[in-house]
Amino acid sequence: MTPFEVVRDPLWNNIRLEAEALAVVDTPAVQRLRYVRQLGHAFLVYPGATHTRFEHALGAYHLARRALAQLEETAGRPALDPAGLLRLKLAALLHDIGHYPFSHALEEAGLPRHEALAARHLGSGDLALRLERLGAPVETLLPLIQGTSDGPLAGLVSGSLDVDKLDYLSRDAWMCGVPYGVIDVDRLLTSLTYVPGPAGPVLALHDKGLSALESLLFAKYQMYRNVYWHHAVRSATAMFKRLVLVAIAARRLRLEDVALATDDGLTHDLQHGDVTGLAQALRERRLAKRALDIAATELPPDTAAWPSDDPELRIRVEDRVAREVGLDAGELFLDFPAKPNMLALDLPVVKRDGSVTQLAGGDATAHLGLPRVAGELYRTARRLRVFVLRPVRVPMKPIVDLIMLPGAEVAARLAADRSLVSSARA
Repeated sequence: MTPFEVVRDPLWNNIRLEAEALAVVDTPAVQRLRYVRQLGHAFLVYPGATHTRFEHALGAYHLARRALAQLEETAGRPALDPAGLLRLKLAALLHDIGHYPFSHALEEAGLPRHEALAARHLGSGDLALRLERLGAPVETLLPLIQGTSDGPLAGLVSGSLDVDKLDYLSRDAWMCGVPYGVIDVDRLLTSLTYVPGPAGPVLALHDKGLSALESLLFAKYQMYRNVYWHHAVRSATAMFKRLVLVAIAARRLRLEDVALATDDGLTHDLQHGDVTGLAQALRERRLAKRALDIAATELPPDTAAWPSDDPELRIRVEDRVAREVGLDAGELFLDFPAKPNMLALDLPVVKRDGSVTQLAGGDATAHLGLPRVAGELYRTARRLRVFVLRPVRVPMKPIVDLIMLPGAEVAARLAADRSLVSSARA
């Protein structure tokens, strides 16, 4: 009889870990995820948001098992051979193995994405040895985790309807105590099917699950608007990003050590040698306050990308603006988070007559209402904020004008030592 264990979970009740999962769960690389919070600094706003990447990993694995069982029941046979099924389940379990402490903040700060770090964890140490013994070495799992696989059912691990989203949206809402992330997970799972593809079966959805799919998209929008991009969460995130980047630049932290750290370990390291007091302020929830808070709907649609995709330029602008409004460097933070594909879809749908259509781009609007307004919903959730550690007036128009400029022009103004906001302070 194959050994297994059952883990009690507040969201899914009982999670059954098969022998293959047990073999990798009790390795240092996976156990580290117990000490990495799922939602970063959101616990400073929602006290229950202390759940971890480890819990989420177990939830994703649980949903992968359920989805594969549903596909087998629908088709009357397994969708893949045993080796393929094992790889999918292990990829779901290990999809966040390379994750940094404190959610996605450090990726925003310009550090490599956590998917790119997965190879280091999967390919070394006890975890690598156990994966080899299971016949699922790193090269078979990485494409699934990194979203580069076009193999059979890869969309189950990284796609429009993957088990990652089903778990994190449901779990985050549950643990934060908010009603926004409600998804009809059961309906989605029972609506799963697959269609033939060039490299094997492709994950698809029966059209009876379209309403449940729309509930997932709307839950995602609501969670970004109310939880992930809550103003106090974003203030703490901005402070944290500055702390880490300054510590790395000062060589008090090494990038490779940050990638292996836990939340508490990194917090301790940041407090050591921090002469600004910013690390202690963050730990004690003395957060920077909003001096400006502008909805993206009040900005022109073609806002420049540099505040989100050029962390080094953003810091230089923050310090220049701080000086011009009477603050010290490191006392002002500019925040304009980006998630342009928040409501994107790319998923085959099987109609009642057996024909297949692809939900992608404009085609999605023929079947769902939400994609018609996806752009406006994204802009409604997104806000341009300026946070300050001391009360000061920050003029709105120069900041908005600055955001609209291409990054190269902003950098040129800084190089020429031209004023960014002082001319409009009166």
